[in-house]
Amino acid sequence: MKKEFRSKKVQERVERIQKMESEFDSLQAAMPELKRAVHSYSELADSLHELSAYYDGDWKQDLSADENGELPSDLKRGVLSEDGLWNFFDDNRELADEMRRLCDEITL
Repeated sequence: MKKEFRSKKVQERVERIQKMESEFDSLQAAMPELKRAVHSYSELADSLHELSAYYDGDWKQDLSADENGELPSDLKRGVLSEDGLWNFFDDNRELADEMRRLCDEITL
């Protein structure tokens, strides 16, 4: 038989435990997805640095060659989009800033 607790203090404690249990469940559920995402992106760090070096180096020459019609018409050329790369690098900087803030916030 279920014991009834009528005390306000006990009820508050039960509600607090239930709330914390729900938050614990949510955090535990999010952790594997976050680990996978961080691991996947960290494996691409070399690619990020290589893309940045390309943008600071050969990219302008490749863009010029494309604008002069020197490249095959069927070549995928999203990387030659200045706005595309700029927006990507900006998004990456914002993500890095957000991750730093999050790390500071969640470090206990």
